[in-house]
Amino acid sequence: MALASPLPARLGPVDIALGVAVALLWGMGLVFAKAAIAHFPPILLMALRFSVTALALVWFVRPPVAHLRILFLIALTSAALQYSLTYTGLKGLDAGAAALIIQLEVPFLTLIGMLALNEKPGWRKWAGIALAFFGVYQIAGEPTISAAWGSVLLVIGGAATWAVGQAMIRNLQDIDGLTVTAWVAVMAAPQLFVMSFAIETGHWQAIIDADWVVWGAVLYLGLIMTAVGYGIWYTLVRRNPVSLVAPFLLLLPVFAVLGGFLFLGERLSPQVMIGGAIVIAGVAFILFDRG
Repeated sequence: MALASPLPARLGPVDIALGVAVALLWGMGLVFAKAAIAHFPPILLMALRFSVTALALVWFVRPPVAHLRILFLIALTSAALQYSLTYTGLKGLDAGAAALIIQLEVPFLTLIGMLALNEKPGWRKWAGIALAFFGVYQIAGEPTISAAWGSVLLVIGGAATWAVGQAMIRNLQDIDGLTVTAWVAVMAAPQLFVMSFAIETGHWQAIIDADWVVWGAVLYLGLIMTAVGYGIWYTLVRRNPVSLVAPFLLLLPVFAVLGGFLFLGERLSPQVMIGGAIVIAGVAFILFDRG
């Protein structure tokens, strides 16, 4: 019987290019979403996004009958609730600042792993957690951002909710990443439509007034950011140690800040940039810890 090939000790040039591509696709997704939120209510935008993803992927995977209940809960937590919080918060923040705050997903995931999965973080992870939260505190203290403290709390809440959803996904057995992505989208889309119609207004007018640029942003979010981005990501984590591919996530806020500058005319203040550097340093401490 042939033995399974061991995972590589370092990434090849193709996987490095794919890792950078994921960070670019996800970082630019925040920029496109920020532009689209100026037209669509944010939860409606997410409902349309996951509808596109579901329609693109569901034909290629079998219904995971044994996992439908847990996937419904994962969709509610890691998609419907998380994206509602994050993108409603994004409406009141620059894309670059939001991308930096979203990096709290990694510290929250570490804490959830400790509380729910009996993982034991070493001192480097604790130092990284402290640094990341201190960096967000510095960002939130910037005058224009402190005036939008509600938006900051929404994005932080989205990061925490994402971590809970990821812990739920880690407990799934005998199901591949493409199936998870497709069926989470199938279940999240109606959940998001219900939440949007319960909370938001102006749906029909937003839909009929949307031009090709806005619909292009929806297609990017559903096809490129979600379907293609997660497809590449799951390919990387299947054939490489997570410790080798996770550091590419540090590039996500870099691309979001650059995209916000180039396409939205955003300018981050020195305080936000310093706070962001502290956040990224803290997340790096967590991701590069081998203990």
